[in-house]
Amino acid sequence: MVLRVIASDDVLRSPLLHSAAMLARLKSQFAKALSTAVSKVLDVDHDPIVEYPPKRELGDLASPAALHLARVAKRNPREIAQNLADALELPADAAELIDRISVEGPGYLNVFFDRSRVAQRLAVDAGSLDLGDDHSRPKVIIEHTNINPNKAAHIGHLRNAVLGDVLARCYRALGYPTEVQNYIDDTGVQVADVVVGFCDIRGEGYDEIAAHPEPFDYLCWDLYSEVGAWYEGNSERLEKRRETLHQLESGEGERARIGRLVAGRIVNRHLTTMARLDIDYDLLTRESEILRLDFFARAFEQLKSSGAIKLEEDGKNEGCWVMPLSESAEFQGLEDPDKVIVRSDGTITYVGKDIAYQMWKFGRLGLDFEYAPYSRDLWETTATDADSQEAPAFGSGQRVINVIDARQSYLQKIVRAGLEALGHDDAAQESIHFAYEMVSLSPQSARQLGFLAEDAEDKALDMSGRKGIGVKADDLLDQLIDKSREEIRERNRELAADDLEQLAEQIARAALRYFMVRATTTRVIAFDFDQALSFEGDSGPYLQYSLVRTKNILRRLEKEGMATRPTDAQIAALESDHFDDDLWDLMHTADQIGEVVSRASETLELSLIARAAVDLAQKFHSVYHKHPILHEEDEGLRAARLLAVLTFKQSLERLLDLLGVPVPERM
Repeated sequence: MVLRVIASDDVLRSPLLHSAAMLARLKSQFAKALSTAVSKVLDVDHDPIVEYPPKRELGDLASPAALHLARVAKRNPREIAQNLADALELPADAAELIDRISVEGPGYLNVFFDRSRVAQRLAVDAGSLDLGDDHSRPKVIIEHTNINPNKAAHIGHLRNAVLGDVLARCYRALGYPTEVQNYIDDTGVQVADVVVGFCDIRGEGYDEIAAHPEPFDYLCWDLYSEVGAWYEGNSERLEKRRETLHQLESGEGERARIGRLVAGRIVNRHLTTMARLDIDYDLLTRESEILRLDFFARAFEQLKSSGAIKLEEDGKNEGCWVMPLSESAEFQGLEDPDKVIVRSDGTITYVGKDIAYQMWKFGRLGLDFEYAPYSRDLWETTATDADSQEAPAFGSGQRVINVIDARQSYLQKIVRAGLEALGHDDAAQESIHFAYEMVSLSPQSARQLGFLAEDAEDKALDMSGRKGIGVKADDLLDQLIDKSREEIRERNRELAADDLEQLAEQIARAALRYFMVRATTTRVIAFDFDQALSFEGDSGPYLQYSLVRTKNILRRLEKEGMATRPTDAQIAALESDHFDDDLWDLMHTADQIGEVVSRASETLELSLIARAAVDLAQKFHSVYHKHPILHEEDEGLRAARLLAVLTFKQSLERLLDLLGVPVPERM
């Protein structure tokens, strides 16, 4: 068919100036033109589906619009498709990149690009994450990690932290102002129990606790499980927990002072653990500051005045302030849909504090924290306002994403219900729970770590901090580094000691981070050392190896005195015949990553990014041997293949940066 061209303000003035997510741009332009053609040909409004065909021989874009419209129009879908193709009017910048549009099969419209011209554009910035719209991005607040500061971080916490960190990287890469918060529950039951352990079981005071050497969080890990057994020995001992909890919440008394010491030391340890995985934050928000600044008191008054909560005068919740939820569709069918916000003894439930905190995140509370620097680029809420004037503008997000495991779904629904009851429907709509399932250990890994006997039944090991059953995050990382070191020694015995250690740490980080992201969030994952550290297939080290291979190609070219990227003249001289289907498919797939990242961020299914990275790497390996560069004599073919390798390299580097997977120089 002959393409019709229309004038457009969006025409690219130079084909080599800008290629922001070029395939996404072409896809959008084709969809818009097709929608206009449908209106012209059939006089109906239709938002056509445009997709990438699974194989490049089927084209670069395809639409089943004619098939969807055939029943409405009562016409043959192939006839409709041909009429739509004839009526298409594309902007000049899109038309010049299309070789042909054909009607295929029962009525598909298939678009075939001019590979040489598209390749010239991809040479500039393939795999861009800029999807080309000019809309301003809302501020996004992502809260993740949120480990109770009462013991060492464990493997389950790592899934939360890695998912939250990857999501934040994606939002930032897509151009959203993004703030990452780590909520520190320093007045909760878990901290109270550790304080009870030090004070009432071990008989230690502030100075003795402060003198304990590192790792302090490991000491508290054992003490926490010891306290649980101590309570079971005599239920009256729970009074010590209540006494300690009241002091923590009021901030007064020796136990409150000890609680601040314990929480502070463990938070330091948690941050050190997360830094090993390249996970960081913008703000540490402390629950003690929410209480000290009477955040909940402000929220409580608003909840009362709006009628969102009521005081129960009889029944099992007598004397409690509750949020009645029986009329809400989300809570129908529950045996007791009314949620206690303030207990009869005046203490505030977790969900009550969460509602106040969520209101602050959206800038709806009318109060703010005071801030102080915690470390470089990290701030904390504080009891002093000495540095608050220099702090960034925290809070007041337009979208808030809380990364919390799936067991907390009910409480997160209540938080949204509280916002709705206060009339903040827009905030409730943008209050998003990023839920995920838990982490266990595979039977093989449980045996390797000594948690499962060799002759025990093959089953995944679930963890319990209260019982002291679990794998500390630092221990897991150390084990991964040890195993990585062994694997590297087998492959390269001549590597210097320092290089060996650095590479082992990079591989361990890649293995762990990728493993936490690769499974869908609805699946409980059983961590397995051998799977995570595999250099083949679905693993972080496999992706690292794929990029290292591209670096080796470029090093060999340089060693032979050959160019490591095509010249502008060579790129301009490229012809479509230089790209066969599989080489072209590699470049085509490499430029789709912006759409993948956008979809993953919108759906909170970050495994899409992991899958995209592996698919891209597998395509590269499949063409690696078929399309040699070093010994190719044809200059055009050599330039096309080199351009494909560089396109792949740039796109996979972007994906690995989002996944937090480091790229070694050599493996």
